[in-house]
Amino acid sequence: MGDSNAAQQFELADLFSGGGEERRVRILQVTLVVTTVISWLIVMWWASSQMMSRSQYGIIFLGLMILIYIIDQLIDTVRNGKMGETALLSIFAIGTIISTVYLYIEFLPLVRTRVGYALPADYAVAVTMTIVIVYLAYRAYGLLFTGVFVLAVAYGLFGNFVPGVFQHSGYSTGRLMQILVTDVEGFYGNLTEIVAAWVALFLLYAGLLRGYDAFDLIIRVSFRAANVIKSGVAQSAVVASMIIGSVNGSAAANAAMTGSFTIPLMKKSGVKSESAGGIESVASSGGQLLPPVMGAGAFVMASILGITYWEVMTAGILPAIIFLIAVAVAVHYTASNQVNDVSLDISEHIDEMKNQNQLIWEGVRFLIPLALLIFILGYLRWTIMTAALYTVLMMIVTGITFPVIETLYTKNGTVAGTLRRELQNTVSGFVYGAQILAPIAIVIASINGIVDLFQMTGVPASLSLALLDLSGGSMLMTILLAMLICIILGLGMPTVAAYTIVAILVAPTLTQAFLLPDLSVHYFVFYSAILSGITPPIAIAVVVASGVAGANFWRTCLEALKIAAPLYVLPIAFIYNPEIVVGGLGFSTLASVAVTIGGAVAIVHGLNYVNFQLTSNKRVEWVIRFVFVAIGVVAMAHPEMAIRLGALGIAVAIYLFQLRAPDITPQEAA
Repeated sequence: MGDSNAAQQFELADLFSGGGEERRVRILQVTLVVTTVISWLIVMWWASSQMMSRSQYGIIFLGLMILIYIIDQLIDTVRNGKMGETALLSIFAIGTIISTVYLYIEFLPLVRTRVGYALPADYAVAVTMTIVIVYLAYRAYGLLFTGVFVLAVAYGLFGNFVPGVFQHSGYSTGRLMQILVTDVEGFYGNLTEIVAAWVALFLLYAGLLRGYDAFDLIIRVSFRAANVIKSGVAQSAVVASMIIGSVNGSAAANAAMTGSFTIPLMKKSGVKSESAGGIESVASSGGQLLPPVMGAGAFVMASILGITYWEVMTAGILPAIIFLIAVAVAVHYTASNQVNDVSLDISEHIDEMKNQNQLIWEGVRFLIPLALLIFILGYLRWTIMTAALYTVLMMIVTGITFPVIETLYTKNGTVAGTLRRELQNTVSGFVYGAQILAPIAIVIASINGIVDLFQMTGVPASLSLALLDLSGGSMLMTILLAMLICIILGLGMPTVAAYTIVAILVAPTLTQAFLLPDLSVHYFVFYSAILSGITPPIAIAVVVASGVAGANFWRTCLEALKIAAPLYVLPIAFIYNPEIVVGGLGFSTLASVAVTIGGAVAIVHGLNYVNFQLTSNKRVEWVIRFVFVAIGVVAMAHPEMAIRLGALGIAVAIYLFQLRAPDITPQEAA
């Protein structure tokens, strides 16, 4: 998305000042705010009442999200004088409004009496919405994703020319439009409904956290923690990026948002540009793995598997701990060897200094809604939508009332002024949440269309046959090929979109062919899809982070891969040691997790530890590093616990020998 500033506070009277271009920008900003507030009120009204079918609600929801994204883009095009794009987006906005109203009014005839055929007006609406969604997906996620959609459409039309197991009879253009739009499936299908009913409210929660400066609090606390250890500045960047990334659902967006603060901070402390970019890339991608939100992917996983969100969230806790510990060790190795004694002053980066009591007060303000969310989901076991709705409402209540209470207590300012400021922050949170959600809704609609096309043409079954044929029936080869496909299909998309497409296309192969547990397989594809954010040549998180750091892309990729190396083994561990995901908290599960952590640390140690050479011979050093990585992989992923323990024992023995040996610095080795 463009760098829209519509969430800023401004006066309506300013619309009548300044030049024509400036006035048009302000009118668009007001339009965006009004459209956003109306949209969120509709989302919360439907969540509380459900007084229309989910399909009808999905039509309204997608139309509003498209409109919000178009308005947000128009602000940039008008400001930058791009008249051609402005005219095109304006036409698309009008087409979206007309098409959405038409589909809503004609909903019952479309799903009851016009199934299998369509009127000319239906086709016109279908073509309009297809063009709009494809173009906006291109603006949001680039040519690569658009190319995938176009290829999917071409496959639907000309599948009869495709050789081998992927051949099908082919569809007419009219039938294609019915699948994508007029059957009120395709773009408006189950995935879009999930986003509208569940994901939207959690992204509103994320927007409100931003509006009420929760991210500012996270950065403040992380900065204070940075004084504890030498790599503290880098560790604080990881913590801040992971927490924020967990709720915003996009590694690239998170790398841009938190990276603009954390990367310069790391560089100032002495961390190299490539290392700072790599650390931020991994943290932004890894944030999608953290419960309870998991980049909104957890909600889709619960829906696809037909289990509770609580089951999905609790299953993700131990894998997230494994990843967090491995990254913490890798970042410590990387940063502690580079940081210098430069004194960092938080006042250079934060406008207002706050004491410990103020930080605690703000922490309580944000912890109450989170505690309510966990209580509703974990104890009351209410639905995801209800839990999200009450969490959002509580966030609004605490977000507004806590500053008012603080004003009354400290006499610092007026109640009216504080109330006005927090109401403006609430609106800012609404707008920011919509700015996160709109492109996600558009790309999910696109994926919904792709998935429906693939399912109608039998692609999942064909892909399963192709995978098994290529792997020769070997589970290990099938898993490795499936991981590669997941990384490719991830395409740098937001978490929920990347997971959705691989869950539908890839996961069934593993569950049906090898009778593996559903949850461990879906965590396998979930983690694998996230790898696309740091895996070249796609590596969208690295692209953003290296740009912020002013670093070379490929060297930044190398740093990210060294730090995140255990993440490439962890999905395989879910398959061969499924107790990590589905085993609960018994002794055997915790023992397996402990060994997995040891293996992950061994991999990190071999790739990132610097001053431990047992010899001045570089070749011998690389052999030792390879041994650490190899035995770490075995300890993480081998199905036999005895072999895993043996591998871990070898790693510990070599490490203890290193501690006793004299250090040889890189300069001495050279």
